[in-house]
Amino acid sequence: MKLIFVGDPMCSWCYGFGKQLAEVRGAFPEIELDIVVGGVGAGATEPLTLAQREFRLGHWSRVEAASGLPFDREAFKARTGFVYDTEPACRAVVAARLMAPSIDQLSVFRAIQHGFYAEGLDITEGALLAERVAETMTGMGFPTTAEAFLTVWRARETVAATQEDFLQARRWGVSSFPALLLQDGSKLYNLVTGFVAAAELHSLIETSVKALAPGATNKGVRYA
Repeated sequence: MKLIFVGDPMCSWCYGFGKQLAEVRGAFPEIELDIVVGGVGAGATEPLTLAQREFRLGHWSRVEAASGLPFDREAFKARTGFVYDTEPACRAVVAARLMAPSIDQLSVFRAIQHGFYAEGLDITEGALLAERVAETMTGMGFPTTAEAFLTVWRARETVAATQEDFLQARRWGVSSFPALLLQDGSKLYNLVTGFVAAAELHSLIETSVKALAPGATNKGVRYA
């Protein structure tokens, strides 16, 4: 079995959900976790309007209340002409995966999120992304430099792999993030769409794993 987290580093509810997922992962050490990036705002070219900025800040307040995670609102408000293009951050997750296939993808994903939401970094900029991810990878036992990461991040193959993630999410019918899927052989089940707290998430995974165990008579999980 494998869990698949479909999300976007610049999706605030994915930021909140990432914490919940990290809290319950230890209870299921036998289940691998992959990440497929969704590209919720990939390819955006127009700067945020005031209304769009306020819309996002409203979501941030709700995520903060639900998850307890910090947000640097002032840095976000002060950034003028900001284009909310999520493709660079998504591509950074993919680049780390290509450079170190066995890396804990969720830790990389969350490090990028923390930089954006809690530290006010502009993670649409390749140089800032490279510094953050290279530092994270090195700290996890996969030593690399920002320059080496940038080379992979900019590569045509990485761009193509990121686009394939976006397409895969759509092929699965995932249009709302975060989403958590459970793969059991050739079958894929939709466990979560949207934010859920750690206790509920633990229960959902546990119930689904038991329902899909060999010999189980009640396989009441929803096919994706």
